[in-house]
Amino acid sequence: MNKASDLRIILLGAAAGGGLPQWNCGCLNCSSAREPNAILRPQTQSSLAVSLDGEAWTVFNASPDIRQQIQDNRALQPRRLRHSPIKSVVLTNGDIDHLAGLLVLREKQAFTVFSTGTVSQIIAENSVFRVLDPGLVSRRIVAIEEPFSPLPGLEARLFAVPGKVPLFLEDGEPDLDVEGEHTVGVELGTDAKRIYYIPGCGLLNDALGARLRDADALFFDGTLFRDDEMIATGTGHKTGRRMGHMPIAGEGGSLDALAALNIRKKVYVHINNTNPIWQAGTERAHVEGRGFEVGFDGMEVRL
Repeated sequence: MNKASDLRIILLGAAAGGGLPQWNCGCLNCSSAREPNAILRPQTQSSLAVSLDGEAWTVFNASPDIRQQIQDNRALQPRRLRHSPIKSVVLTNGDIDHLAGLLVLREKQAFTVFSTGTVSQIIAENSVFRVLDPGLVSRRIVAIEEPFSPLPGLEARLFAVPGKVPLFLEDGEPDLDVEGEHTVGVELGTDAKRIYYIPGCGLLNDALGARLRDADALFFDGTLFRDDEMIATGTGHKTGRRMGHMPIAGEGGSLDALAALNIRKKVYVHINNTNPIWQAGTERAHVEGRGFEVGFDGMEVRL
């Protein structure tokens, strides 16, 4: 196992699907993010990168924005002709904002894709992913709770969290808060640290709470501040829970549930463009006052 001080984490993308600004949205946050001199800067879609030595990296979720994320983070850029520090990609679900970036990584570069069997099947059944040369890009199916190493010396586990099938697989009203291979979190272990990455979660139940208790760091689903946020802002007709994301605030929200678990560092990620915590105000102050951080592109954590 690696030493705890070796773990380096870069939040490549802090936004939810669509990013900030979203291409077709003129909400307050998107409009602000388009202003060149505004405090609120554009944010790319959800992704995290981890390294033990600063040379070899694993990426958690391949965002459609991965090309821009590599451009913005020198650590992920080529060191020589036809080279990449990205050695593996770990997928937490089959959502477009977590899969589509694989198509960007198609230029004959070797890496390994780790996922559950269910997510692997989604890739296998879509012929567009054949652009990834199977002679270079290997696919590794990981069972729930099976230890694996996305980088030499780094131990990881996938574990089920309440969620639902990806939007493009919905047929009518989907079952919500189902635990299985469609939606997983990632546990990273070091000699003395436990780190969790959970960009999508429909419910923080007792089992998940027990798992996260006393963790050293957690990057958690912060999609919506309020469950009815998209309805209230006129940007959608679904609640957060219907989309498979528990809200930050309100009854059953993640803010209260996580605050009781003695987690040392808590960072909200996968933040929707409508979420008021993007900007200074009552909601952001409330979150930060409870010991949480609002993730942003390029945020770096060392543990």
